[in-house]
Amino acid sequence: MASSDAEPVPPPAAPTDPNFPPVGGAYAKYVLGLLVLVYAMNFIDRQILAILAEDIKRDLGLTDADLGFLYGTAFAVFYALFGIPLGRLADNWVRTRLLSIGLFVWSSMTALSGLSTNFLQLSFARVGVGIGEASAAPSAFSMLSDWFPREKRATALAIYSAGLYLGGGVSLLIGAVVVRAWNTTYPLGGPMGLVGWQAAFLAVGFPGLLLSLWVATLREPIRGRAEGLPEPPKVQNVGRKLWEDISSVIPPLTLFHLAPFGARVLATNIAVAAAFAMLATLLIGVTGDVPQWVAICLGGYAVTSWAQSLKERDRPTYALIWGTPTFLLALVGFGSISFVGYSIGFWAAPYAIRTFVVPMAASGAALPWYASKEIVALTLGGWGAAGGFIGVVTGGFVSDWVKKRNPGGRIVVAALATLVPAPFIWLMYTTDDLGLFLLYNIPLAFGSMYVGIAAATTQDLVLPRMRGAATATYFIGTTLLGLGLGPYFTGAVSKVTGSLATGVLALLLMAPFTLVCLYLVYRKLPAAEATRIERARAAGEPI
Repeated sequence: MASSDAEPVPPPAAPTDPNFPPVGGAYAKYVLGLLVLVYAMNFIDRQILAILAEDIKRDLGLTDADLGFLYGTAFAVFYALFGIPLGRLADNWVRTRLLSIGLFVWSSMTALSGLSTNFLQLSFARVGVGIGEASAAPSAFSMLSDWFPREKRATALAIYSAGLYLGGGVSLLIGAVVVRAWNTTYPLGGPMGLVGWQAAFLAVGFPGLLLSLWVATLREPIRGRAEGLPEPPKVQNVGRKLWEDISSVIPPLTLFHLAPFGARVLATNIAVAAAFAMLATLLIGVTGDVPQWVAICLGGYAVTSWAQSLKERDRPTYALIWGTPTFLLALVGFGSISFVGYSIGFWAAPYAIRTFVVPMAASGAALPWYASKEIVALTLGGWGAAGGFIGVVTGGFVSDWVKKRNPGGRIVVAALATLVPAPFIWLMYTTDDLGLFLLYNIPLAFGSMYVGIAAATTQDLVLPRMRGAATATYFIGTTLLGLGLGPYFTGAVSKVTGSLATGVLALLLMAPFTLVCLYLVYRKLPAAEATRIERARAAGEPI
């Protein structure tokens, strides 16, 4: 990527070129279909840990808090941090190329997860998966926003986001089937001593390497064309700008990066670093979980450093993201929904296996047909894929329809993602019947309705050249707040109370906070969208 300074990327075809695919046309839909496949692969690699969790916990001697760290924090912190420079790179470079490289990296690291033999090795592999996947959403969101007109954007982004649920659901079945087949064939360990869960990581990692070559064949869309805005000028010195963004977010490079902006900026940054260090020390003292709080507080400091840097280097982008209360409320509100969603998505399968399947098998009694690890994985994963797809696409379609009649109407639809699932989460984790547990899981499909809405909302609050940065910032909420804290929170409560059900039910305390945030976004969103160009100009944007 750094070599782009010496070899500038040739400009795409002009908007008047009759050979260039039209906005919203057949080629745009082809791109959307391929990106859904990429996002599904993204979540297969991310989510497969859920069905492998019990085997990994046993073989590596881990706790529930350790599992929450591996699934959430180890991935999420570095996903969020590298999402910032890679999101900015998506604004400055060829998005198809960036996505292809990122897919190759995260697929390679998923395969390497299968060679891990201890907690530390698996943690580093998960960090690598997070770094690679950080390229996906900024590239895809930005590309789709240029391939589809504004009035269809939430629907397009919702369809893309459905890949999340397709991949997450399929991963449970793939993991269960591969583990069973491998361990049956090699009960004492197979080639290289690999056991079932290791083989599963390898099985899902290698196909992504081939998919990355397909992605590299996509055409780069023209920025701003879908909204009738002039194409931004080509960015020069892309490699230097990438290094600036990396140094703005990765400690301790942050100190050297901010020093030229003056003593006040540097002093503020040092004070922020000290505050996060004290917070990490306090939380480690309370919980004893060193990796969790070092990673989270490091992430918090890095994000703050990037916001400081953005304010000094690109005031219009800072003004429309960090300087816009509506954007920040959306960041926290949608992040709090993902806090619950990611935790439920990870812990449902281990809970069902631990609470129902294992005790029923140990009892020696005749088992119902659905009381096996594979059927539980198929049921939870299959409905997670189908229900999640239905929920996210319905949410996008309905929200686009409502927005035509109410400028803030999308947020009302998004609130259903919290209101509908809450009572059924309570029923799921208080029943003592596996059949009812699986039945109560069905309405949780509503929990995905916010995904496309959140994506479209954050894209609509910024200008086309800022979409990658906006996406990266949005994913700070869904990963650092949601994925980084949600699964760990449930695991930590489980470790303290000895009850995984209590850990899951404690997530419901987040609901009132989420609804307050969404209400405030609903009130502020129309004005924020209507004034984005005016506020960008006031901050120095030449438009």
